[in-house]
Amino acid sequence: MTEPTTEPTRTTASTSASTDAELSKQELAALAAHDIEPGSFVNLGIGQPTLISDYLRAEQQITLHTENGMLGMGPQAHGEDVDVDLINAGKVAVTELPGASYFHHADSFAMMRGGHLDVCVMGAFQVSAGGDLANWHTGAKDAIPAVGGAMDLAIGAKQTWVMMSLFAKDGSAKIVPELTYPVTGLACVRRVYTSQAVFLLEERGVVVRETHGIAFAELAERLDVPLIDGSTESGDSEESRA
Repeated sequence: MTEPTTEPTRTTASTSASTDAELSKQELAALAAHDIEPGSFVNLGIGQPTLISDYLRAEQQITLHTENGMLGMGPQAHGEDVDVDLINAGKVAVTELPGASYFHHADSFAMMRGGHLDVCVMGAFQVSAGGDLANWHTGAKDAIPAVGGAMDLAIGAKQTWVMMSLFAKDGSAKIVPELTYPVTGLACVRRVYTSQAVFLLEERGVVVRETHGIAFAELAERLDVPLIDGSTESGDSEESRA
């Protein structure tokens, strides 16, 4: 396996510092990758979360799990590294790291349901202030439901993080007081990564750890949930590195 050639462009990812510009998908992936504790077993969901694999550092010793039956997945494959038989759950070509293993689909779901994953990172249609997750169906008549292993991951992982766009196409916020879409899991989401801000969902409320290209006051006006400005607090909050 060759090392990924794409390097993170964000130089402040390790500081959890706010910036004057929105983060690109790659910068957001680099930030989320930095936040994963060394030695963790992690599942990356379909879509934006898949990018995180390109920004994990070898010294973190993160083991990636994919629900179609693999441990030890590496970054996305490109060019000559593509093996059509080596894909993740989203059918994206991936690489394997030394020591990678393969197993039955049922064994993979047993890992997910049995609490053996430290973190899963998924996309979402909505996340409620209480940490409820909706990411498998919008309820629209012409929409195709696609739950996959999302319910198993959301409840089975020790921590569930979401990586998504903060606003829908109509401008409405996707962090909401209560879900209006079908539920994937209740009170399971701990963090939400978006290009404009990183949110920590704690018992005291929704904490904005950092903002990017938007002021906290403007963010508070656009969301219908009360926000706590975590950037004014000394050090990381209780949940920010849990």
